[in-house]
Amino acid sequence: MRKHLIGEVVSNKMKKTIVVLVKETTRDPRFGKIITKTAKYKAHDENNESNIGDIVEIEESRPLSREKNWTLVSIVKKNILKVEETQVSKEEGAPQ
Repeated sequence: MRKHLIGEVVSNKMKKTIVVLVKETTRDPRFGKIITKTAKYKAHDENNESNIGDIVEIEESRPLSREKNWTLVSIVKKNILKVEETQVSKEEGAPQ
């Protein structure tokens, strides 16, 4: 059984690779305070389809490189703000 994680894409500047930030909330066993733990994973994105801010699901896989042991399964939610910004900038930059 392979592990599945859900997190946010924080970088997609590498070819076919994304960096996913996974947040995990736990309770401190002694004081009961809620603690947020974060971890970054490099995942393989074959078609370069995810962008910064997307919520994605990644799956554990065989080692693809020194630090890359995860692959992109699906994009759970697209970053709507990023898509709107690119459309507005294209409209402003168009010659009239």
